[in-house]
Amino acid sequence: MPPSAPSALLSALTASKFPGLLIAVVIVALALRRRWEPKRVAVLPKHQERVVILGATGGIGRAVAQGYAKRGAKVCIVGRREELLAETKAECWSLRDPGVDKADILPVSLVAPNDPIVAVQADFTVPEDIVHVRGVIQAVWDGVDTVVVCAGVSSLRPLLEIADVRRPGEDLTLDGIQRIQEVSNAAMRGNFSGPLLSAITLIPLLESSSRSPSVALISSAAAIIPAPTRSLYCASKAASLILYQSLAIEHPRVNFTHVIPATVEGDFRASAVDAGPVREASPNQHGLKRDYVAQQLIHAVDHGEKEVLLPWWYVRSGHLLYWTFPSIIEYLGRKKYKFAAAT
Repeated sequence: MPPSAPSALLSALTASKFPGLLIAVVIVALALRRRWEPKRVAVLPKHQERVVILGATGGIGRAVAQGYAKRGAKVCIVGRREELLAETKAECWSLRDPGVDKADILPVSLVAPNDPIVAVQADFTVPEDIVHVRGVIQAVWDGVDTVVVCAGVSSLRPLLEIADVRRPGEDLTLDGIQRIQEVSNAAMRGNFSGPLLSAITLIPLLESSSRSPSVALISSAAAIIPAPTRSLYCASKAASLILYQSLAIEHPRVNFTHVIPATVEGDFRASAVDAGPVREASPNQHGLKRDYVAQQLIHAVDHGEKEVLLPWWYVRSGHLLYWTFPSIIEYLGRKKYKFAAAT
């Protein structure tokens, strides 16, 4: 190759058409990979799959439970409130077996060997509770194939506002600092400690009992794109996401799927650890539908997909734009959440 050839090749690769061509090739390759990837259901038929869903009594988790029950999987729903567990269990039974007699459905407090729909009252941030969940699924199913982590909490206020700071330069009182610490700990318990305890308790059981072990985490676009009034939510969601991404490397036999949606319909304020107001446009009018997110999660687990952005173009463009032009994302974040810094 003549001396000028390397520079000529470099010039060709950096020509204006090359980036677009490269992007097109990557998109086609990803599409073909998704089409040709062996489906998990070939190894693990749908009706044999044993699924544990943490945070299954509301929102996306409830929709995921319904989706798995409808296709005949064995489903264990986990939540804190007994009445919601009973409702969700009855829904899952009717979807799995439309002819079921409600009188035959066991109460939440009871389980039977090989019962296809199981409900466990537990708080996934409490070690004793998550160990209890593990014991129940070992006793009833002798293992698990899929763990879905949907539970979590929100936060809705600018961080210093939690301490009632309203003006720039205003010192925090000791009470204010302690209040922020309490709220921060609550956010980390729900969005990090719970997923952490679930993973370390259930991964060994997945590895020892499943032909195709999988873990799915419902994360958030806030884990990869910062936003005002969401500082604690962003930080705690980012922590659990990077935790699970790291666990995926440490446990290569387990497939990890991370679902990263933008705003989803629902009562976001109900789980807010800081009792703040919802500032953006109504999630119920503009957010993604829970059933859609649940369907995408189930499809991704079936196909062994690592990362699911919903909608892909919106979350990925926001993520990339923050790398390149962060001030634009900061402006759009202030606009979306109707945030104006105190002056």
